[in-house]
Amino acid sequence: MKAFFSAVLVATGLAIGAYYVLASQQQSASTAFSTSSVRVGDPGNNLIGVN
Repeated sequence: MKAFFSAVLVATGLAIGAYYVLASQQQSASTAFSTSSVRVGDPGNNLIGVN
């Protein structure tokens, strides 16, 4: 039973750690897919908006 609870705690810890690592690496689509020759307006005024 101790092994099961420790496995659940480790899995939970890894999941929370992965969430924070991936959240810090995430970019918006307007930033990630734009190049120097592309004009991207304010994301709040088109279909890829924040909300």
